[in-house]
Amino acid sequence: MLNDKHFAEIVLQSDIIAINLYYQSQPCDLRIPLLWGVEFHYNIKIQTNNMQLILASAKIMRTADSGLAPTMTTPIFDDAARRLALELSQWSVTDLAKALHCSAAIALENHQRFQQFMVDESNIPAILAYYGQAYKHLRADEFSADDFRFAQNHLLILSFLYGILRPLDGIRLYRLEGKVKLQTTDGNTLFAWWRERLTDCLIDRVKADDGVLLHLATEEFEHLFDWKRVEKEVRVVKPYFYIDQGSQFKIVAMFAKGCRGGMARFVIRNQINDLQALKAFNEDGFIYNPRLGDENHPHFIKA
Repeated sequence: MLNDKHFAEIVLQSDIIAINLYYQSQPCDLRIPLLWGVEFHYNIKIQTNNMQLILASAKIMRTADSGLAPTMTTPIFDDAARRLALELSQWSVTDLAKALHCSAAIALENHQRFQQFMVDESNIPAILAYYGQAYKHLRADEFSADDFRFAQNHLLILSFLYGILRPLDGIRLYRLEGKVKLQTTDGNTLFAWWRERLTDCLIDRVKADDGVLLHLATEEFEHLFDWKRVEKEVRVVKPYFYIDQGSQFKIVAMFAKGCRGGMARFVIRNQINDLQALKAFNEDGFIYNPRLGDENHPHFIKA
């Protein structure tokens, strides 16, 4: 019997379909657990290689209906997240407000969240828990079971608390910043602490697919990795979203975040495996402009 540490991979070799089973032996193994139940036996679907996507987590989170997702998985770095949360639960509201650069009310809310982190078992799939601008355009609550499966295989959500998350990984509500220093991190920032743990995981994940990483996260989250090494070992495609102001092009953060979430949705809903297909993306009037950028930096312009 398969459990949550066993994995299945369907491979098409000539005219033969091979089903390979794996056991998760490495802490950064991001292959997808076979948790789709009986449906798997009747709904085998052959997947071609597709690009991997990264999306930043959001400060705004919500309590969502976990029943919208077909299942929940355990975060790869769940134990590390628990250790970080345990230490943060011992911080005062004042210290949290200072470290998180937030109001006393938000600090109090997150103080309570960290206090309950170990006892509250109400996990929410990550893709439904975040509710920033990108996730409002991602609209994961409208996904089909097939969309969730594709997202689980190809989308990674970057988090200061959890490191790397798959969309269906169950998480708690929290707020955190990458520059926070803890005893757990040996006095280093979370950026530095995660870097040595996440870089190989991301590179291996991308290489196991087709070697292309669609970068839909904000630049801040690049600091969770040895980014120069990532760019050296895999192809990184980073779209830009500009507003044409007549005399200049300008990136407006709110629109750019929305477009990143919208593009993630576009890839997932259409199961895109060809970078050329990204050129058909159109979100809120942002249209691909072939005269700007290059193949690794496609530009989408809103007039």
